[in-house]
Amino acid sequence: MHDEGLISMKYLILHAGGLAGHAQDALGGRTPLQAAATPHLDRLARIGELGLVTNPAEGNRHGSGLNGTAILGYDPKKYYQGPGPLEAASLGVSVTEQDVVYRCTMVTVKPEGGKVGADIKKLSAHVVLDDATAGLIETDEARELIEAINEQLGSETMQFYPGTGHRHVMVWMKGKPRAVCVDPQSVRGRVIGDALPTGDGANILRELMEASHLILRDHPVNAERLASGKNPANCIWLWGEGRAIPWPSLAERFQVTGAVVASSAVHRGVGLCAGLDASDAPEIGDEPFKAMAATVLDEFAKKDFVYVHASLPDEVVHGSDVNATVRAIEEFDRDLVGPILKGLEKQGPYRFLALCDHGEGVQGQAFAVFGEGPGTDGASGGRRFTEADAQASKAPVRDASKFVIKLFAKG
Repeated sequence: MHDEGLISMKYLILHAGGLAGHAQDALGGRTPLQAAATPHLDRLARIGELGLVTNPAEGNRHGSGLNGTAILGYDPKKYYQGPGPLEAASLGVSVTEQDVVYRCTMVTVKPEGGKVGADIKKLSAHVVLDDATAGLIETDEARELIEAINEQLGSETMQFYPGTGHRHVMVWMKGKPRAVCVDPQSVRGRVIGDALPTGDGANILRELMEASHLILRDHPVNAERLASGKNPANCIWLWGEGRAIPWPSLAERFQVTGAVVASSAVHRGVGLCAGLDASDAPEIGDEPFKAMAATVLDEFAKKDFVYVHASLPDEVVHGSDVNATVRAIEEFDRDLVGPILKGLEKQGPYRFLALCDHGEGVQGQAFAVFGEGPGTDGASGGRRFTEADAQASKAPVRDASKFVIKLFAKG
């Protein structure tokens, strides 16, 4: 490769969050990715090296941001403390290394065998977590609720910060980091007895969760939600805990200018912790992927490298319509991947790494394709960007945290 090519080389990491899935009877035994038409992702699979990836922290900690930490070249065993600190970084919440940050998710709880809205005296083994997103509550309603909680439960050591939708943050100043907490998605539809926090400091977390229910159950916002047939946000769920330890800068390590464009606060936080500039993709109506693609290309006009994290809309992720998932994957390919690749090809040579995983709270093998563009299809003309094609690849299983060395290698 000539020096003049190196000067103009662009680098893309495209993290397709939650697009990987399991075979569905409704799709004839195919996964949503197999059922979707994804010509642009398939082209990357043909011109690059496709295969399975492993995460060095797998089996140790799970949570949103784990794969993003690894794919940017950070050993998750050392740097991934949980999604809480990453979300705080995205929100601009100031924390020290001694503070413990929790994700503070708004959920809907109800008595076992009872209805949503029925009275609950205590969070116990007889309470069910009915909805882990509180009916996909809107940000403005949620902000009013989290402000009410901070007013009554906030203190010199505990502070609550509003995020978006059902996702918020609590900071425990000089808190205890060893409580064991559980992702609310894994508890959905069942009793919460064995899923409440345990270990050192758990009693304080349980008391906060219980007190939040007393504040939220009679709040006017929830009275209106119940009256209009929506699930109330009648409890907070604390989890995703971790300390905010500093990360060395990726931009300095590889001598590149870089930005993160992410639809998720946690992955925006991953990019910020890695020393990247954060760029917000505007939410434009029903076509957020188009707006995101335009933002990515704006960043490429100014920078060498962009880390893009995009996932399917919440209503698709948390819904049960597999055909809606297929349509959303097709929009992802058409409105995000296609325009980015077309724009990059106009700028000259580029290297890409596209990672696909199962998303938050879902176990499953991640896979990736690495290569250079524009590129030619070569001998793998029929290959697609799917779980089965990655499984069938002859390439060895790669450590996700080692890819960046190959991505930014000179020559």
